[in-house]
Amino acid sequence: MEIISKDVLQSWDKFYRGNFVNSLSGYKSASLIATVNSAGQPNLAVFSNIVHLGADPAMVGFINRPREAAPHTLSNIEAIGKYTINHIHPEFVSQAHQTSAKYDANISEFDAVGLTPQYVDHDTVPFVKESLCSYSMALVEVLPIRHNNTFFVIGSIEKIQYDPSILEEDGFLSLHKINSVTSLGIDAYYTTQPVARLPYAKPSAKKI
Repeated sequence: MEIISKDVLQSWDKFYRGNFVNSLSGYKSASLIATVNSAGQPNLAVFSNIVHLGADPAMVGFINRPREAAPHTLSNIEAIGKYTINHIHPEFVSQAHQTSAKYDANISEFDAVGLTPQYVDHDTVPFVKESLCSYSMALVEVLPIRHNNTFFVIGSIEKIQYDPSILEEDGFLSLHKINSVTSLGIDAYYTTQPVARLPYAKPSAKKI
């Protein structure tokens, strides 16, 4: 086993260190966050740091990079208070990844990468039509993380649309059935296969 100290890590080339640390935390969900600005201009960006915060109420959070690095998603959410989160599938991984490019604010990433905005029930912010599992969000809180100038954005789930084939009898969503992709680092994407679903863990359970 290799052992790396903090000092050694800090001495590495910035790009190399970034790849290493971004991979270290393991596989993450990969999703497209759609927003619109105050003029109704859509924006779309790929995120791989989306986290479940609770089911009652149903809330999800994500980390937004510093404003100078990724300004449009956060400013649009702050202005409108609404956004959608959309799963990514192998058929449009390259288009999803391309949304990480720094397009001008007046350019819609939907148009730039060839994905389709889908407005449901006259909602302000579109879903990604190509996504088979998406949910719309209402902003709850933006928490600045002062140590590295990032932001933790917390939202409540407002509406969900999904392929009904993934819903199990107990409410579990078998996302592997629609090939929702995961990500590793900043530029690698993977499909998944289930290993096991295990019973609720109790201290009295027998050793496996």
